[in-house]
Amino acid sequence: MAGGAVLVTRRPTAWHAATVADVRAETPTAKRIELDVPTWPGNDAGAHLDLRLTAPDGYQASRSYSIASSGEGTRVLLAVDEVPEGEVSPFLVHDLRVGDQIEVHGPLGAFFVWTPRAEESPRPVQLIAGGSGVVPLYAMAQAHADAGDASEFRLLYSVRTPADVFFADELAALANSGAVELDLVYTRAAPPEASLPPGRLTPERLRGAAVPADENPRVYVCGPTPFVEAVSRWLLDAGHRPGDIRTERFGGS
Repeated sequence: MAGGAVLVTRRPTAWHAATVADVRAETPTAKRIELDVPTWPGNDAGAHLDLRLTAPDGYQASRSYSIASSGEGTRVLLAVDEVPEGEVSPFLVHDLRVGDQIEVHGPLGAFFVWTPRAEESPRPVQLIAGGSGVVPLYAMAQAHADAGDASEFRLLYSVRTPADVFFADELAALANSGAVELDLVYTRAAPPEASLPPGRLTPERLRGAAVPADENPRVYVCGPTPFVEAVSRWLLDAGHRPGDIRTERFGGS
């Protein structure tokens, strides 16, 4: 994945040896993976990395994954959704164990990142996610809360069912604290307390939930390619400036 909105100090990029510190279920099809990377230089919210697996016969496969954590620590958090026909994600979801050794290359990306800004009148930030595309946006929302940043933050998150929400507890806590305004769109099944029946995100729903264009928001969109392309088009139709829209998309892995 690739995609940020400001000039940032580029951190050194290199291959690093990583040890799996924790693996646990995130959704029915995804795992949350915490890596211990002693030489990691830290990363900004929204960055990604390349993860490389090496088979006993020497065959190697690598894929890019967004990072769900940010800051100066040497623990790196990922959340990987299985692509059944993929080459890497099925192994990460089903076979990766605590103590396993893998390689990661990063941090990568300077375009699709968010950092706190010291501004008298900070611009609002609109995050829009489809499915596992919430991973780098969660990192931004958490970094915003941790920094006590004054920007208005909204997250519009399109997901199939309540069980498929990534970082459900963390997002609820951010919303309950007032750090982030969270709007969930369920496409297949909605919980009883949902205000609307399940259905896909539409241009009308987007306009009703997102920060209006005349408030000059920074917008970050992440998800599958068709989702990102549709949302980007709707944002432009609603009057958002192309330079204010940052996108990141993904396919099979």
